[in-house]
Amino acid sequence: MAGLSQKTTRPRLACEITSDGVIAARASEKAPRLEVFTSRRLGEGVIAPGLNVPNVLNPEALRTALSSALGAVAGKSRDVIVVLPDVAIRLMLIDFEALPTKPDEIEPVIRFRLKKSLPFDVDQATLSYSVTRSNGMVRAVAAVSPREIIEEYEKAFRDIGYEPGVVLPSSLAALGLVDGERPTLVLKVDPMNITITAVEHQELRLVRTLENPQSGNFSAEDLSEAVLPSIVFFEDTFAAHIEKIYVGGLAPLAEVGPLLHQQTGAQVLELAPELVAEQNLTGETVSPATMAGIVGALLG
Repeated sequence: MAGLSQKTTRPRLACEITSDGVIAARASEKAPRLEVFTSRRLGEGVIAPGLNVPNVLNPEALRTALSSALGAVAGKSRDVIVVLPDVAIRLMLIDFEALPTKPDEIEPVIRFRLKKSLPFDVDQATLSYSVTRSNGMVRAVAAVSPREIIEEYEKAFRDIGYEPGVVLPSSLAALGLVDGERPTLVLKVDPMNITITAVEHQELRLVRTLENPQSGNFSAEDLSEAVLPSIVFFEDTFAAHIEKIYVGGLAPLAEVGPLLHQQTGAQVLELAPELVAEQNLTGETVSPATMAGIVGALLG
């Protein structure tokens, strides 16, 4: 998993796996825009995203969907950015007073700090991280998942002839749509998780992942109660006011938007890219909000 590392050349091809489908897209080689995308549905019981093995319950059905979607958009490309459900990868921020500078010395320290926070063997997990150093403090953004889970998904791509060079959780990928200079919070809701992130000065400042106890049947009041403690924490910690809130995934923008604006004064927007109908090969209407992860991964 190379989700937090920077490659010299970003793949033009990306594929997101969700609990009920796959989305594949190709970016333009000459301009920062989406050229074409398509989607395929997954039947019930094909995957069970989470931190428990296995995630892929029906490998043949997953390979069939991936092959069909990628084959429609890939052209000659074989390197692919893989976007996985947030629930399958734990994204964490860790602050240090000091951290070694050599990569082979950094990783053991990060793994040690993660051990008390995660319900799986961190020493055997797949880990990628990014470190920033400023004002005498060190912060690491870590993406970690049981190795067997990442290998399950990567194998599905390799079995059909593609190379998953970068693997990202959906919320981290979606941040590619956000101008992260001013204080901004992102609320992304899926059937299992509520993920809250905040950015400022192009840096990830806050990550919180909450279980979604309502399994998608939530109210604007529920989401507001989930978000407000993170906003208070951010503003107290960084002495900065959240100016924009992006709402994505299953969150009902029409209901939660006015409530969050009333409570915070922030501008509330949908976390969704602009799409052109001609880019869609499915022939079906696709909600722009479902495309946030894959477009953010390709163009962010």
